[in-house]
Amino acid sequence: MTDVVADTGAEARADVLIAAESPRQDAVIALVAALDRYLLDLYPADTCHLLDIGELEAPDLRFLVARKDGVAVGCAALRVDPTGYGEIKRMYVDPAARGQRIGDRLLARLEELAQAEGLNALLLESGIHQPEALALYRKAGFTDRGPYACYQDNGVSVFMEKLLTETVR
Repeated sequence: MTDVVADTGAEARADVLIAAESPRQDAVIALVAALDRYLLDLYPADTCHLLDIGELEAPDLRFLVARKDGVAVGCAALRVDPTGYGEIKRMYVDPAARGQRIGDRLLARLEELAQAEGLNALLLESGIHQPEALALYRKAGFTDRGPYACYQDNGVSVFMEKLLTETVR
């Protein structure tokens, strides 16, 4: 469940910096672990499509970290599929940092990255128990769609897409 970089490699606004970083850092590992706990509290384990730190270092993955005053408060990843779409993975903002539009900004950076990669669409899988996340995605122009890739309709997953070009999947 879900569940960029400009020429400088980072975007700063107010006191939040969003940049491509390695996921193999203690603070980032803690964020990913918090995301895993959050998802596993909401959904059956067999419906959670978690990526571990090693998988987040794959060559087809772009990983972003949001830092507020130097502290990691959010993360998000873009998996580049060779068929021309990007998949949003591991999107999370620490509950203490929510309400500051960090999620909006992470999502916008992922979209910029996808466009720079020449991708046709962004796809994601989220869940029915995350209304705030679903509202964020819909506000950003994502629409509901059916399952894709290896995903199955399981009654709790919500599949969404945003077309980035005129090309239809």
